Amino acid sequence: MKKPLSTFRKTIQHPLGLIGFILVSLFFIMGILGNVITPDKTSNTNLINLPIALLKPMSKVDFFRVENPVQKSVFEAWLSGQNEPIYNTAINSFSIKNDSINLNLYYPEKTITEKISLSSLPSPYTIETQTFLLGTDGFGRDVYSRIVLGSRVSLAVGLVAVLVSLFLIGSALGLIAGYYRGKTDLVVSWFINVIWSLPTMLLVAAISFALGKGFWQIFIAIGISSWVEVARVVRGQVFSLREKEFIQAAKILGYSPFRIMFKHLLPNLKSTLIVLAISVFGSAILLESGLSFLGFGISPPAPSWGMMVKENYPYIMWDNAYLAIVPGFVIMLLVMGFNFLGIALRDALDIHLK
Repeated sequence: MKKPLSTFRKTIQHPLGLIGFILVSLFFIMGILGNVITPDKTSNTNLINLPIALLKPMSKVDFFRVENPVQKSVFEAWLSGQNEPIYNTAINSFSIKNDSINLNLYYPEKTITEKISLSSLPSPYTIETQTFLLGTDGFGRDVYSRIVLGSRVSLAVGLVAVLVSLFLIGSALGLIAGYYRGKTDLVVSWFINVIWSLPTMLLVAAISFALGKGFWQIFIAIGISSWVEVARVVRGQVFSLREKEFIQAAKILGYSPFRIMFKHLLPNLKSTLIVLAISVFGSAILLESGLSFLGFGISPPAPSWGMMVKENYPYIMWDNAYLAIVPGFVIMLLVMGFNFLGIALRDALDIHLK
């Protein structure tokens, strides 16, 4: 007898599920590794170098670099980035005479030289060639590094939104309304409808104004505004489940409502909650990108894809339109990956589909 396929195998065997799984996995790997795989390993990948602003993709530049002697631990560097180097100067050429190094600085339209005494340097220097895979922005920052670290912000927003909407507010209110019915259901349903009638973007913007700008403030604001759909779906599912024989048996045995809701009803909503989690994840990423584009999101210089689109929006009319197109494209790819994964999961968990 053939063993039934697991949900995971059914999901990745689905054409859309495989594409979604690959896309989401790639972005999760990018977010987890963060500064480990970025050429710019400083905090927020915010190493500004104006002479190399607006370089085209795949441009190569030589750098005279002297690292900061005060280095963070591996964990701290992974979490928040390394200290900025003392020197990170783009050069065309260099020469060494006695105890000094003469640098021919990188300036597109003029020649500037700088002489540095080697004995005055606090740590050894290196001459490195860096390839800018996606070019540089108007401040000379590496676009590839900011795209990679921006995935960490987007995924963190989606994760917090899922935790708040599914496990703190949405599921709890849906269970209470669906189980108790009557006046309790009327009150909860009224509250759900009030929140549902408010435009999500305006609601999140208002919460952001009240809490202030920052990482945790925007995470909480998006999480608080994402629970309504979860509550409505859970409430509807509980309405039908509470009439099943195993729930009636639990009531006859004298189990408390809390135990019935969280030990008997909630586990039977697993499939629904998984699909909802995928949906909320993608919606939260879009919401954060929209808020950052409007200026209500995470404060600069933190790398947010929506903020990158906003910062580089004027370049759409120039030869550097890719600076706004690339972050918009990765937003589309990540949200599309979650949507594909949600479709595949829905089909894998639906017992009525052959």
